[in-house]
Amino acid sequence: MPDFLQSGPAADSGATATAGASASAEPPPEEIAAVVSAPPPPASARTAAEFDTTTDEQKAAAQAAPTGGEQRLGTTVVSLGDPTEPGIWIRTPLVKTAGSGRVETEAGASGVVQLLPLDGPASAGSQMSIAAFQLLGLGLTDLATVTVYAG
Repeated sequence: MPDFLQSGPAADSGATATAGASASAEPPPEEIAAVVSAPPPPASARTAAEFDTTTDEQKAAAQAAPTGGEQRLGTTVVSLGDPTEPGIWIRTPLVKTAGSGRVETEAGASGVVQLLPLDGPASAGSQMSIAAFQLLGLGLTDLATVTVYAG
């Protein structure tokens, strides 16, 4: 089992990121860095398009079919995370350290994401980047259920 998976009460050892921590504080794994990394939005950003600094090429790569070897971590309800944190990520209590993964909506849309830890029980909700919301075709005010995969 990868070391970043939530393993129960012992995982709440304080080593997880807090909800206010910057996604960029955790560099993405090398194998997905080119897909999920993006520059910060401009200080003048006001619209979703201005906050989402990922490229069309990155979004296409993120939507590529999974290649196998994934592990299903569970489902979680996601809300929009800090729109000033660039990239394609999900902050979730389903992991205890950063890693690579994928999320899939109930409608079947999926995308590669950087998995980031969030303090709380595995049943707690998660936060997702504005780029991930748009990648999956979700409304920015939606509380959507997604399935999270590691790998």
